[in-house]
Amino acid sequence: MKFLLAQINPVVGDLEGNAQKILNIASKASSISADFVLTPELSLWGYPANDLLFKKNLIKNQSQILDQLALDINKKYGNLSITVGIAEKVNDSFFPNLYNSIALVEGGEWKIIARKIILPTYEVFDEKRYFRSEEKVSVLIKQIKNKTWRLGFTICEDLWVNKDIEGRGIHRKNPIIDLKKKKVDILVNLSASPYTLKKLELRSKVSSFAAQYLQVPLIYVNQIGANDNLIFDGNSFILDKNGSKIKQLKSFSEDLSSWEIEQTKPEKNEFKNSEMSSIFDALVLGVKDYAKKCGFKTALVGLSGGIDSALVSAIATAALGSDNVYCVSMPSKWSSSHSKSDAKDLARRLKISFKSIPIENLMSSFEESFIKTISFEMAEITNQNIQSRIRGTLLMALANQEKHLLLSTGNKSELAVGYCTLYGDMNGGLSVIGDLYKTNVFKLCNWLDSEDSINSRKLYMLNTSVDIIGENIRTKAPSAELGPDQLDTDSLPPYSILDKILKGIIEEKKDLQQLEEDGYKKDLILKIISLIKKAEFKRKQAPPILKLSSQSLGSDWRVPIAISY
Repeated sequence: MKFLLAQINPVVGDLEGNAQKILNIASKASSISADFVLTPELSLWGYPANDLLFKKNLIKNQSQILDQLALDINKKYGNLSITVGIAEKVNDSFFPNLYNSIALVEGGEWKIIARKIILPTYEVFDEKRYFRSEEKVSVLIKQIKNKTWRLGFTICEDLWVNKDIEGRGIHRKNPIIDLKKKKVDILVNLSASPYTLKKLELRSKVSSFAAQYLQVPLIYVNQIGANDNLIFDGNSFILDKNGSKIKQLKSFSEDLSSWEIEQTKPEKNEFKNSEMSSIFDALVLGVKDYAKKCGFKTALVGLSGGIDSALVSAIATAALGSDNVYCVSMPSKWSSSHSKSDAKDLARRLKISFKSIPIENLMSSFEESFIKTISFEMAEITNQNIQSRIRGTLLMALANQEKHLLLSTGNKSELAVGYCTLYGDMNGGLSVIGDLYKTNVFKLCNWLDSEDSINSRKLYMLNTSVDIIGENIRTKAPSAELGPDQLDTDSLPPYSILDKILKGIIEEKKDLQQLEEDGYKKDLILKIISLIKKAEFKRKQAPPILKLSSQSLGSDWRVPIAISY
C-alpha cells in the first residue's frame, strides 16, 4: 500500500479553495500511483475555524463541496482514496451538533470513517464549544492489492494520552489502549497541532509510545501555516513499530511525500533545525501568512534603533521581501544620536525603505496646547506616554493611507509588566514578538548575526556578508528613550532576573512560596505580580500575539481584569 502524506496550508473558512487544493493533491497522488492520500485534521476548513462552525450556510455548503470533490476525484483519477478533515453535522436537537471527523473520499462518494474522541480545552483550544466527543475508536478495513489492512485512525489529541510525557494528567478515555484490542496494522494520526517551543520533541515521544504500545507503524500528518496567532509547523513523520523515525517531512513548509508500507529503512533528510532557527522560521511564517490571508502586501514598522524593532524588521523582511517593508524612525529630543544612526544602518543592511519623522515639534504643540487651554502641565509619565501615542498615531496614519500591515514590536516581558503604552507602541495589526521574553529577543538576534544562521539567511534572501542586527543594537542597554538618560532598569529589574520570574508566574504557574524557594526576594516577586495584574486591561486591547510558548499572553491567557487574589 502506497500512501501520500499531504502536509498542507489551508485557509480557514475557504472550503472551496481548500477542496481545490485537495483536488490538486489528488493529481500528484495519481501521477505516482498512490493508493491512499492523508490530509490533516479539519483540512477542508482550516484549523481553528472557531465560530465559523456556527454558520449554517457553511455547514450546508460543506456537503455540496464534498459531493463535488468526490465526483471530480473519481472522474479524473479513478478509485483513489483520500481522507478529508470535516465538521460532521448531527441531526438531532442536542448541542453541540458537530463532530470533528474524517471523511473518506473514494469511488465518487464520501463517508465518515473516524471522529475525534478527546477534545482539548486547554491553552488556545476550546473544542467542546463546537464538537461532541466520539465514544469508540475508529478502524478502517481497507483492501489494497488483494490484501486486507486494518487502519486505526486517531485525530490529533487522541494521541496525547501519556501523562508522563505530555504532563496534563490522565484523560478519561484512552484511544491507544482501546485500539490495542482492535489489532490494527497501521496507526494514523491526522493533526492540526500548533508549534510551541519543545513541541516537536513531545510529539515524537507520545507518537513513539503509541507505536511501540501497538507494535505497528505510525503515520502522523500535521497542518502547516499560520492562522491568526497560531503557527503550525508541519513536521509530519512516520515511525516504525519500534517508535523509530523512518520519514520526516519539512518544517514550516507545505510538503507532499510518499511512503510504501514495506519501506522500513530510515530516510536521510536535511530538515534538522536548531531552537533559534525554528523560532525564526515560525515568526517568519506567522507574519507571512497573517499578511497574505488578511490581504496585506506590505508591512510597516516603527524603527527606534532598539533591538525589538530591529528584530521585527528582520522578520518582516524575511517574510515579505525587502521591497515590501517600510520603516519609520520618529526621534524626539530624548532620542540618542546612536539610536538614530542605528535605525538607519539597520534599514540599509536589510535594504528596506526608511524615513525619519521627528516628533519634537509635535510634542511641543501638545505641551503648549495643554498649558494654554486647561493649564495642564504634563507629569513625567504622562509626557512619556504622549510621545509614544504621537508615534502610534503617525504609524497608524501611514498604515491607513498606504494599506500597510502595522507590526507591533513589544516583547513578552514588556507586555507582562505593562511597560508599554496603549494607543502608542502597542498599536498594530499583529504582535510579532509578543511571546518572546526580552532575554530571548537578545538570543535570537545574536543567533541571527552568527554563522549558525547562514542557511536561514540564504533561505530568506537576507544579507550573508554582514551582520543583520548589528553589534551596536545587540549590545546597547535597553531604553525606551522617553526621558533624559532613561534606561529600562530605572523601572524594572534586569531582564535576566525579570524574565525568570515572569516565566515562573506565567508558564510554570508558580506561587509566591515557590518563587521564594527559587531564591527570589519576596518584595520583588510581589512587585512583579502587581505589575502583571495592573497591566491586564492593556493586554486585552493588544493585537494578536504570535504564539511560541505553552502560555502566551494572547487568546490562551484568560485572566480577568477586575480581580483580587
